[in-house]
Amino acid sequence: MAAFHAYKFTHFYADIPKAKKMEEMSVTEKASFVFMGTKYAKSKVVDSFAIPHQTLALTTLDSLHLESWYAKADSNARGTILLFHGHGSSKSGIIAEATAFHKMGWNILITDFRAHGNSEGEVCTIGANEAKDVKAAYDYVRNSGEKNIVLYGISLGASTILTAVDHYAIKPEKVILEMPFGTLEDAVKGRLRTMHIPEQPMSTLLAFWGGVEQGFWAFDYSPQDFASKLNCPVLLQWGLNDPRVTEKETNAIFKNIASHEKLLMVYARSGHQSLCKNENEKWLSTVGSFLH
Repeated sequence: MAAFHAYKFTHFYADIPKAKKMEEMSVTEKASFVFMGTKYAKSKVVDSFAIPHQTLALTTLDSLHLESWYAKADSNARGTILLFHGHGSSKSGIIAEATAFHKMGWNILITDFRAHGNSEGEVCTIGANEAKDVKAAYDYVRNSGEKNIVLYGISLGASTILTAVDHYAIKPEKVILEMPFGTLEDAVKGRLRTMHIPEQPMSTLLAFWGGVEQGFWAFDYSPQDFASKLNCPVLLQWGLNDPRVTEKETNAIFKNIASHEKLLMVYARSGHQSLCKNENEKWLSTVGSFLH
């Protein structure tokens, strides 16, 4: 059962209906879900990014093609911010953040992770291989001559940034992390909590099988430890009512960040969601000051 669920959780499929909620399932469908898991539809991109932009194709180290949007600021651009979305989302999910950054005077590059949106692939490794996607975007911008690169990520995007910094020694000038999970098993626990399923022993089994099926040891995948490679200024943000990422995980990541220029900001009225949308005034003030 765990092996089936782990496989389904790490795969997205094009052209299938969105998965039903438990309360919408028949008895037969519920039984199938419990024993076999369910297929998840690949996220779709809705091009509602109102700022004029180009659509770019990037290639990863393992030869997957990713789709990105690039929006250039005026001639006095402060640098380029690379944005990375959460699990099961796409570029469309972080348009609000991208628009805000652009208004602050930054060039913007938003990228669909592999198996998400308009990028290639069906397999999501919850950040392990997606770190190659971050590196592809970073290398593209750095090789274009950009000297001031900021990385922004939410949830999976944030944890994957930590992984990329550790695995590929990329060196952004600043990093903004929102609600990263501490370890892969923590990410599984968070998902189980939202489904009202007991965390143990299922979280350990799902993490184990997910890693085995994708060819890596899941219990070595620890973004909270990877944070020790971050030496640039870092803004870590978290919603106090987050059901997926705990305060303990957040504090562990913050403690491990190597940089002496680091700030932890807690949003009292938010959960695991867009902080920019939910507490916009606070987000704009905090992020604006950090990027100043």
